[in-house]
Amino acid sequence: MAPPLPTRSAASGDEGGSGLLGRYAAERATGALRAPNGCVYLREGAVYCVECPAAPGPEARLTAAGRLSARFRQRAAEEAGPQRRGGRFLVEQGWLTQGELEICQLGALLDAAFFVLPLAPGSTTFTPGEGHWLGVVRLVGVAALQEATARRRALLDRLRPWAAADEAPVVPVVPVRSAGADGPGGPEGPAGGVRPAVTGRQRRLLEHADGRHTPYELAHALGQSAYLTLLDVRGLAAAGLIRLPAKPAALPRRRPGASGADRRAAVPGAAPRWRLPDPGVLETVDPDVALLVRLRTALEENL
Repeated sequence: MAPPLPTRSAASGDEGGSGLLGRYAAERATGALRAPNGCVYLREGAVYCVECPAAPGPEARLTAAGRLSARFRQRAAEEAGPQRRGGRFLVEQGWLTQGELEICQLGALLDAAFFVLPLAPGSTTFTPGEGHWLGVVRLVGVAALQEATARRRALLDRLRPWAAADEAPVVPVVPVRSAGADGPGGPEGPAGGVRPAVTGRQRRLLEHADGRHTPYELAHALGQSAYLTLLDVRGLAAAGLIRLPAKPAALPRRRPGASGADRRAAVPGAAPRWRLPDPGVLETVDPDVALLVRLRTALEENL
């Protein structure tokens, strides 16, 4: 199951460089801050890596892009050693350029930070000296990271009415067609009108949506940002291009007097008499629910 999206909290106090993460930054700490949703790696008070199960890490992104095989990744992790120089090893061997490594690492760091921050003091532990096998590729200041995360949260909050699509399988309303297949007007929507324009990233997401995988699973499969995938999915839901999950149907409410207990109470000393429940008191068209309510009513009448 995907982790709940973080929200700003006065108790966590991680906004604006204060709070738990800000305190370790002020102390120029080096080590790993482990929270329920992930882990933040620090070097002298700056962040150089963030891990979260909800967001694909740099190795998953590189593998999905065809730039790093699982075998090379394992080799680099083994060669990283206590100095945590796995990233430098990848560059020295010519498997990646320094630019590719930096872009991938920074993208994964910012993506994971969205799901990990802010940190809750009561559920976070710090291990001094612990590092990530990739090592330091690029350092990011704590205040800058928190500001970027806050901006992303505000952008996603604009599409909050469609948050129900976050953890549901992505089901396109209509099949995706290639760009320009329907002329300048674009492909037709569900009602025969012009379908809203989609970005290239949204189109790629729709092409891989099979009605079984959630946005988080699609992000891992495609090796792309989990945050941007959520943003695209909410945008597609707002445009009516993917189906929102159906709300669970509420159980029918029994009308007063349905069990006959009130009628027996009105006649003191009357002997209990079993009778079939009145089908007219049921407000449901579901035969299974109707049967369960009838059984419950019959039991109540004979207690």
